[in-house]
Amino acid sequence: MPSSANPLAGQSFRWRTARRILLGLAVLATLLAIVYTEEDWRGKRAWQDYRRGLEAKGVVMNWDSYIPPPVPDEQNIFKAPKMKEWFVTDWPGLRGSNELTEHLRAGTFTGASRAKGASANFVQIAELNIAPAAGAAAQSNQAETVWRAGTPAARERAQNLVRDAIGPITTGPQNFLFVARPLEEMKPARILIQAGEPPSAAEIRALFPVDTALPGGARLRVEASGGNSFGVWLSPPTAIAAADYLAWSPQCAADFSLLREALKRPYARMDGDYRQPFAGPTPDFLTVRSVARALASRAQCYLLLGQPDAAWRELALIRQLCRVLEAGPTGKPTTLVAAMIDLAVTGLYIQPVADGLRLRAWREPQLAAIEQQLKEADLLPCVSAAFECERLAASRTLETTGPAGLADLYLPGSREATLWRKITDPTRLLLRLAPRGWVYLDMISGDVLIRKAMDAIDLTNRLVRPRPADHNAPEALAAFGRFSPLAFLARHSVTNLSKATAILAQRQTTVNQAQLACALERFRLAHGEYPEALRALVPEFIDPLPPDLINGQPLKYRRTTEGGFLLYSVGWNEIDDGGAPGQTTAEGDWVWEKQ
Repeated sequence: MPSSANPLAGQSFRWRTARRILLGLAVLATLLAIVYTEEDWRGKRAWQDYRRGLEAKGVVMNWDSYIPPPVPDEQNIFKAPKMKEWFVTDWPGLRGSNELTEHLRAGTFTGASRAKGASANFVQIAELNIAPAAGAAAQSNQAETVWRAGTPAARERAQNLVRDAIGPITTGPQNFLFVARPLEEMKPARILIQAGEPPSAAEIRALFPVDTALPGGARLRVEASGGNSFGVWLSPPTAIAAADYLAWSPQCAADFSLLREALKRPYARMDGDYRQPFAGPTPDFLTVRSVARALASRAQCYLLLGQPDAAWRELALIRQLCRVLEAGPTGKPTTLVAAMIDLAVTGLYIQPVADGLRLRAWREPQLAAIEQQLKEADLLPCVSAAFECERLAASRTLETTGPAGLADLYLPGSREATLWRKITDPTRLLLRLAPRGWVYLDMISGDVLIRKAMDAIDLTNRLVRPRPADHNAPEALAAFGRFSPLAFLARHSVTNLSKATAILAQRQTTVNQAQLACALERFRLAHGEYPEALRALVPEFIDPLPPDLINGQPLKYRRTTEGGFLLYSVGWNEIDDGGAPGQTTAEGDWVWEKQ
């Protein structure tokens, strides 16, 4: 009789099959356990050896060294009234929403405030009437001035008319167009144009080209208004009279007074648990940026109104505000995000400085004070400390976070993912199932990369070296650009460090150029013209001369035929392009020009 007909034989076969499967699974589990144990031991041993080797050279490898020590409340900026409420948030809840930002938003030029002084509409600056030479006398008494069509003098008069009609003008950080005079006082000039043959609309528009260089994206527009008449209009994004902008916010004036008082304190330490780097308190970057923008705008408006003392008061507060980002005086911890926001806020500081120099609104006392504050704006240590902080923070986080926590940290929305997505996403499976030893190997990869990026910043000689930074980027691409279980976490921990270094170099160069521009303006106020060479500034107006951060040589300088000057660095490409700027940070020279 066949075995299939024997129930006992069939049952025996099934048991033998089951035992073989169970034995195979047991062998597989044992092999996996051996592999995991060996990989965990190998990775942890490699990390310990790597760490001991660096510590023997004096390199800090312990995140606890970056936990800021407690400070007395009366010396802590964040213990002053309103400071914690305004400038501290929990990562990643960077909403920038609090009483201070509400006051700032209340000052935005919308609704009723727009009717007082802001306009997004066209502003007419000229009425043009065309008349043949024979009939011009009858109309000339109704015009403010008479032009002859087709002459160079007419084109020059058109350019002067635009400048005179608009008056002093600048662009605010929020793309507002600030004008010195009230908009209602900008009356169109009445111009009579004499011509033997009536000029075409194209010829009239050639007198007022739409690409005329104007701040803030403003454009000119010429439209026929019937017969032989034309109107010339200014089309700004949003034009605001400087006095109206300064009048909008009595609440903010009181807020800024509180801020000034708080920033007199020496320490900036937020309360919180710093043992886990990315779970502790962080500055509210959005609020810092909003305050800096408002202060820069106020400084620009005061400059337009000829009040340099008031402008300096607002300007000085911007640089002091950076202390909440720099965690002074210890600099612990300073994240890379905070350092990049610090660079951005410093850029907002530079804008009113440049506007005041362009308008020749600054006087000797403010120029000397600005120059000193710029001299103290040393951004290199802040960014270098941020790299160091990122290095230790990444290692601490990877070392102390379990598989589930890594998935939540590196994959946004991990907790809300469906079951199917969780079991089919290879990245998620890798984070949950990879041996722990691979994480230790990732820690080595990430630490090596950040340390190489740090080598591009030479704090001893105050240089930023493009070649090490740029060579670091391809190495990062080679190491982290492909999917590798040993590089996945490091790829997420390490951002584009080369780009951050280039931004640092350009921003610090701009700070140094602004410092020199203030010294040059002080020389001009004293002697009536700019010097032939920068060495003439030493020691009366500046000492020492800040060098080019890229090569350590003096910044390039020359006077221009228009009575201004050109000041430039060779830039990230390390090539002297004769003062020609590039389209990107990596191209051309980094230029400061005074016309």
